[in-house]
Amino acid sequence: MKLRTETLKLILHHPFETAHGRSSSQTCVVVFLEQEGIIGIGEAASCTYLNQCAPETEKVLARMEEYLPTDAFELEDTMRILEDRFPEFPAARCAIDTALHDMVGKRTGLPLYRYFGLSAGEARKTSFTIGIDTVEMVEKKVDEARNYSILKIKLGGKNDIDVVKAVRKLTDATLRVDANAAWKPAEAEKKMKALADLGVEFVEQPLARADIAGHRKLKSKGILPIMLDETVQTSRDIPGVADACDAVNVKLTKAGGLREAHRMIATAHACGLSVMLGCMVASSVKITASAHLSPLAEYLDLDGNLLVANDPYRGLISAFGEMLLPDGPGLGLVDAYGPHDFHD
Repeated sequence: MKLRTETLKLILHHPFETAHGRSSSQTCVVVFLEQEGIIGIGEAASCTYLNQCAPETEKVLARMEEYLPTDAFELEDTMRILEDRFPEFPAARCAIDTALHDMVGKRTGLPLYRYFGLSAGEARKTSFTIGIDTVEMVEKKVDEARNYSILKIKLGGKNDIDVVKAVRKLTDATLRVDANAAWKPAEAEKKMKALADLGVEFVEQPLARADIAGHRKLKSKGILPIMLDETVQTSRDIPGVADACDAVNVKLTKAGGLREAHRMIATAHACGLSVMLGCMVASSVKITASAHLSPLAEYLDLDGNLLVANDPYRGLISAFGEMLLPDGPGLGLVDAYGPHDFHD
């Protein structure tokens, strides 16, 4: 099995800011695995808080090539070996995992959601993310997103409540907020009470990643449902925080791929928690891969490709947050600048 990588610089429609930082572009690494004329595609998204950057990811992927299987169906053994040898590089492992799944889907002729035993069903709704900004710029972004029925507002600044008040005046959309671990406990309690009055559905990662006790205490106050993201990386993290939250955010980049993300969803549900399938800023390679697990999740936040102006692929069909899974084999991707075999 041969491995090839390609660095992809994704340009954003607007500079995107969270409590972790601000950027106008995102550099990802696309992986191509080839065997017997079949090519599987995966993507490693950059992630600041996980210390996953494109140059290092490319180097690690080159080292991973010697551990690739002779048969793409040997997914469990391959990913277990890669996790053992490269535990600190989930983004790179995710790219390999996704490419292998894409190859398996193409060999069987099945879309990945069917490979996982799922039904595409009707269109599902994803939230659309509004990054941290001035009230004026947030209002502009909300106006541009006026056709989306679910908005996720990034918070973590001094003007948090003013921002959400401004958004609520402009729209009756469902509002979710994400503090990206930026608040202190007393601040979180005060802001969550104000957000509850504004009809916010839930708050994501209000406190620091390691502050499980703080989240547990905050949950006990019953102000708003709490979803954990940064605190929960893999399925092993979930049982220990089940009493500190109401839901968890599952992302392929954190999990190291589709197989572990599937385990995370099952573990969360077994612990009585809801699941949101989330994402980093990425191309349609990563977002489409995530979407194939969407029938299992209660909430979707799969808009990373919608923030990008130069997405080179098409897969998941998304029209103002209404998402339909592709029916092509594997990921079901097509080249955005080439023939469109599956959706036209």
